[in-house]
Amino acid sequence: MANAGRPAYINSDTRLEGEKRVVPGFLKNILKRDVELTKRFVSFLLNFVQIRSFKTHCKFLEWSCHGIVWLAGLIAFTYMFDNKDLYQMQVNLFMALIIDIFVVAIIKAIARRRRPSVNDDPFCIGPDVYSFPSGHASRASLLLGFFTCLFPFSYFVWPPLFAWWFSICISRLLLYRHHILDVVGGVFIGFFEAFIMAIIWIGPDTARSLIKWISDEKNIGNDAEII
Repeated sequence: MANAGRPAYINSDTRLEGEKRVVPGFLKNILKRDVELTKRFVSFLLNFVQIRSFKTHCKFLEWSCHGIVWLAGLIAFTYMFDNKDLYQMQVNLFMALIIDIFVVAIIKAIARRRRPSVNDDPFCIGPDVYSFPSGHASRASLLLGFFTCLFPFSYFVWPPLFAWWFSICISRLLLYRHHILDVVGGVFIGFFEAFIMAIIWIGPDTARSLIKWISDEKNIGNDAEII
C-alpha cells in the first residue's frame, strides 16, 4: 500500500537481455544494485511531506534545465541584447551547450541503458528512452561550473545557483527519469565539460568576430536604411 500510485521501476538489465545485448556479469550486478538503491532512496525521500510537496515543482525544474529551452533562450537573448561585454559569454555558452548535447547523445547511444519508468506525460518533450547519463544533471553541472568558474556571477548568486543544481539532480530521481548512477555520471560529465571549456575558451576578440559575422546580414540591412 505504501507504494500505491507510484510508477513501478523496470529493471534495466531485463530490457538489455531482451534486446540480446551481452552485459558483463560484474556490470549487470552493479546495474541491479543501482536499481535497488535508487528505488529505496526515492521511497525513503517520499516519506517526508516536504519532499512530496517538492515533487510537484520537479516539472518546472525539468523545463528550467531543458536543452531546447537554454539554446532558444540564449539565441533570443543574444539578438535582443546587443552588448559587446556579453559576446564572449554568449559564444562560449552556446558552444558549451552544443558540446554537452553531443557528448550526452553519443554516450547514451553507446550505453543504451533504459530509463527506470515509462514517460507517459503528454506535455513533456522527451525524455528519450535512454537513461545513462542524465542530460539534465550534466547540463546543470556544466552551467554551475560555467557561471562560478569560467564566467563567474556575483557571489550573491552562487547559493541559489548551487541550490538549483542540487534540486535538478534530486528531481531526476523523484520524477523516475533516472537511476542514481545516471545522475552521478551526468554530474561528472558536466564538470568535465566545464574543464574542457576552460581549455578551449574563446577569447573576446574571436567572440566579437563571430557575433559580427553571424549578425552581418542584419547590419547590412541597417546600413542600407541609413543610406
